[in-house]
Amino acid sequence: MYQYVGMFMVVFAAVIFVFLGSIEGFSTKGQPCTYSTGTCKPALYTALFSTASFLLGAITSLVSGFLGMKIATYANARTTLEARKGVGKAFITAFRSGAVMGFLLSSSGLVVLYITINVFKMYYGDDWEGLFESITGYGLGGSSMALFGRVGGGIYTKAADVGADLVGKVERNIPEDDPRNPAVIADNVGDNVGDIAGMGSDLFGSYAESSCAALVVASISSFGINHDFTAMCYPLLVSSVGIIVCLLTTLFATDFFEIKAASEIEPALKKQLIISTALMTIGVAVISWLALPAKFTIFNFGAQFFCVAVGLWAGLIIGFVTEYYTSNAYSPVQDVADSCRTGAATNVIFGLALGYKSVIIPIFAIAVSIYVSFSIAAMYGIAMAALGMLSTMATGLAIDAYGPISDNAGGIAEMAGMSHRIRERTDALDAAGNTTAAIGKGFAIGSAALVSLALFGAFVSRAGVKVVDVLSPKVFIGLIVGAMLPYWFSAMTMKSVGSAALKMVEEVRRQFNTIPGLMEGTAKPDYATCVKISTDASIREMIPPGALVMLTPLIVGTLFGVETLSGVLAGALVSGRHLCFQHRRCMGQRKEVQATASTRGPLAPRVQTATRRP
Repeated sequence: MYQYVGMFMVVFAAVIFVFLGSIEGFSTKGQPCTYSTGTCKPALYTALFSTASFLLGAITSLVSGFLGMKIATYANARTTLEARKGVGKAFITAFRSGAVMGFLLSSSGLVVLYITINVFKMYYGDDWEGLFESITGYGLGGSSMALFGRVGGGIYTKAADVGADLVGKVERNIPEDDPRNPAVIADNVGDNVGDIAGMGSDLFGSYAESSCAALVVASISSFGINHDFTAMCYPLLVSSVGIIVCLLTTLFATDFFEIKAASEIEPALKKQLIISTALMTIGVAVISWLALPAKFTIFNFGAQFFCVAVGLWAGLIIGFVTEYYTSNAYSPVQDVADSCRTGAATNVIFGLALGYKSVIIPIFAIAVSIYVSFSIAAMYGIAMAALGMLSTMATGLAIDAYGPISDNAGGIAEMAGMSHRIRERTDALDAAGNTTAAIGKGFAIGSAALVSLALFGAFVSRAGVKVVDVLSPKVFIGLIVGAMLPYWFSAMTMKSVGSAALKMVEEVRRQFNTIPGLMEGTAKPDYATCVKISTDASIREMIPPGALVMLTPLIVGTLFGVETLSGVLAGALVSGRHLCFQHRRCMGQRKEVQATASTRGPLAPRVQTATRRP
């Protein structure tokens, strides 16, 4: 997949260079070329720097995802072995492995962005607008790779998951991750591809976009008048403090307190969010007081501190609302589990209803954070609120990566024929990871909403759109089309998963029916064919959804102008957030219902149909 994405990266970089290189005076300063020849055009150099930053962002995202998968594959087996010593030892191994990935991703993104700014500044000097406009390519590169990583990884893992569960657990009544199932290897690989590499790229894209949005808005607002280097790099200082805070927070889970029972795992992970948010609030207050000039401050604290803090605490609220709707300790998941008694229809109805309902409080939290941060510092405040929500990204990634690591550790225990006690311990780790993983994704979705609004504000400011009037026919047409785009995108990805899953189910059935001795365990299944089905599907099916996202703004802007494009972006921003929140809760509920339904009494009998395949 990275080979195909690499080809796209090169082609799109060439497109960026050609388009930006054809624009005279891309920098609003309109500075002449500072080189000794005096004949080069600033637009060409801006195109060169923007293209370079795009490639840096894309490569950083790809490297982070690749190294995350390497970390996870080493951690899977080590967690399984540590589970022999107890659930506490296995928890420490899994959590520390997730923390390594979190620190790797957040620190690499920060250091590459900081070095890029300093190198580009040698050419731009005090032209902060031109400098930070060229830096926006970094966020575009990161989010582009996140798009393909999320879509491709999701198609891979869900196709394998459906094939392994429907045929293995449902039809053949064999345990999950049983080595007799031909799709189990693809399923375990998919956890790393989708939940490690895909999620890492997703959060990296949000971090890169929020940082670039804050830098761009600062350069074109009243906050950028003095062009003080430390103040202009305030967004990077916030991220730096976040890494230190997350490092201290990790010690509470692995060194200061000991996990002795499975029931202590989920509270320990939730405490990570609370402790990191509290420490980060103090850290942001200190760095705001030290780094920002006096004119940035109100009531002896930086105005930007309040913007970062409101995003930080809004993220915590979103996380706990997610935990309420996806944990089997609360009524929503229990109600969905109870609905399974009467069959799949009522189960789907309850699950969708609660998924829609779970959107309410997170949307209000985002709305309040937008209002407060905008009142304090306009669009710059919104960008800083988004960065505040992502400031504890290392802890969020540690919690999120912990889940698939524990899941695969259980798969290894099952396939290796280890004691059932080890599988029980890894299942306990995985059960806690299901809910906390949904919490981490809530942070990503909430921050993406704020980042999108900040980038939208930067776009309309630079494009010369003074007012986005919804009563204008051009804007309203863009609104309804933009609101439709997330559903179009979701339909394409769901259809892709369905097509791949169909092939996977047929292949698993074929092997069970045609390979003698497979069910008895005397023959070995053909794992490679199932892996190839998921791999080919993820590569082939990720192209149309990716093209829809990447080409829509270019086509709309070229054919219908910036007014219609602003409507498209606004419509997609609003409908996309609701759809993402609802989808995330449904996914979290699904995993918890699987763990809960068996304890809620007898379920409806499976219906045998005449059309069922042999």
